[in-house]
Amino acid sequence: MTLAALASPCELAHRDAFLGVERSATGRVWRARLDERGSAIAMAIAQQHGLPELLARVLAGRGVGVDQVESFLDPTVRRLMPDPSVLTAMDAAASRIADAVERKETVAIFGDYDVDGATSAALLALALRRCGLAPIIHIPDRLFEGYGPNVDATRALAGRGATLIVTVDCGTTSREPLEEARRLGLDVVIVDHHQADEALPPAVAIVNPNRRDDLSGLGHLAAVGLTFMTVVAVNRELRRRGFWTVERPEPDLLDDLHLVALGTVADVVPLKGLNRAFVAKGLLALRRREHPGQTALMDVARLAGPPEPWHLGFLLGPRINAGGRIGRADLGVRLLLSDDAVEAAQIAAELDRLNRERQAIEQATLAQAEAEALAALGLEDKGAVVVTASEGWHPGVVGLVAARLKERFSRPAFAIALEPGGIGTGSGRSIPGADLGATVRRAVGEGMLLKGGGHAMAAGVTLRKDALAAFRAFLEDALGDVVAAARRDRALLIDGAVTARGAATELVTTLDRAGPFGAGNPEPLLALPAHALVYAEPVGQVHVRARLRAPDGAIVNAIAFRAVGQVLGNALLQNRGAKLHAAGTLCIDRWNGAERVQLRLVDVALANSGSLGSSR
Repeated sequence: MTLAALASPCELAHRDAFLGVERSATGRVWRARLDERGSAIAMAIAQQHGLPELLARVLAGRGVGVDQVESFLDPTVRRLMPDPSVLTAMDAAASRIADAVERKETVAIFGDYDVDGATSAALLALALRRCGLAPIIHIPDRLFEGYGPNVDATRALAGRGATLIVTVDCGTTSREPLEEARRLGLDVVIVDHHQADEALPPAVAIVNPNRRDDLSGLGHLAAVGLTFMTVVAVNRELRRRGFWTVERPEPDLLDDLHLVALGTVADVVPLKGLNRAFVAKGLLALRRREHPGQTALMDVARLAGPPEPWHLGFLLGPRINAGGRIGRADLGVRLLLSDDAVEAAQIAAELDRLNRERQAIEQATLAQAEAEALAALGLEDKGAVVVTASEGWHPGVVGLVAARLKERFSRPAFAIALEPGGIGTGSGRSIPGADLGATVRRAVGEGMLLKGGGHAMAAGVTLRKDALAAFRAFLEDALGDVVAAARRDRALLIDGAVTARGAATELVTTLDRAGPFGAGNPEPLLALPAHALVYAEPVGQVHVRARLRAPDGAIVNAIAFRAVGQVLGNALLQNRGAKLHAAGTLCIDRWNGAERVQLRLVDVALANSGSLGSSR
């Protein structure tokens, strides 16, 4: 948690606006991330560790204390990973999986169809293969099976000889399918991180840090991180039993962190503690390009330069997801497990094609959803939540559409695909402070939804069409106060100010030491004061490219992603030639072998008034 996040809303409201920006293009006030106490900690960090002042401010702004600097700048898995046994039921899970290894049982892995599920399934499959097993992998079809274990798939796995099912990234709320597994004589181990009901389904072990009796404090891990800890526990148990020998040496599990990094970033879990170490070391493994599947994916995504966290979230992850959204659900796992470069290239090309198809479907759906949301909110912009629904929407893109709606309207948002029979399947995305997963589980408990669950920031629902109005009213009542408070106190937190001349490669390299960046460890947000907007034009169909000139004549290139038709894009295109305060993050743009610094814009304001207004 940042020091600014620890301040009360009143303290934030009375803090002076950064550069005097009281209302930016996106309708936000700009604040310095650090208060006086935070600035004092930053100064102490700079002095005691010999770090540049801006880097010290970034560290202090992310809650790093003076005595934590060295470990933060070099996160290691060995130092940060706790004993897996701190997780409730981990010892029972490891023992049962180790039994399956020794008995050479047929193990079935049941995963989710997103990136976290695919990487979790691939990670566990690799571990079992190294033990001499040939696990069955089942990824459910999003359209025909839906999320999580189902009775038909359970019966099919039993028919193929499975005696143990391990669910990854799912299973915590799957009571009926797991009761069927028990009836068929199958054991089940669950490795999951979704919110749990008080009553758990029947299983040998349920490893889930978000179950109510788990005190591990590891609820921020993605399922792939929990799967990694499970594999560590299994290998330890096999070592205790004398399974590993000279002829069959114990594998170095750190070699698999490329999978853990991908799933962790793609699932947008907080990059703090162990998660930062997973991603930092996993990126190093990816840069070695030793894994045919992910190497083929990087090539087809035209990834230039060494992979960074945002590449995983915006280039690699969406392509793996495309298989589960609109194609074959198992394509992602097949790619990640492939050790043949030719096969990997073929699968990666198919995922790339599906991703382009997904993008077209998403854009058409988003246009309809935005129109519905605008009509519902009205000219007065009233309402705590956005709930959109329509027949004909593809269930595979509703989560992405919900995320876009949340970004545009700064509210929790749902997009629901309605089937002709009157049943809707949808996804929701939330804003900080509004726990969507818990709210959805309450709606399930009250009989309003047929199914539902998720995390604080994301949830899935299944409901009848005639329950839409009641569900919308329920959300307004449950989340109205917290959403109103979050929107009222919305501020853009600035880490520091630079000029176009200071925005050099050396600065980017220095700030990158505080990475990897992502959810829970945001990229340093810098302000460029009073720079002239000398160029702004749309690029592609959705982005805006710009150039900013400092008073001394230095120029920096900038880009605003997905800004066309949005308030930020409109502000740029309508204010060419004006002097603006610009806020964004710095990165290295690599193109045709050349490297240059680029500013990824997130907000602007007129320099002479500290305001630019905003409109939907």
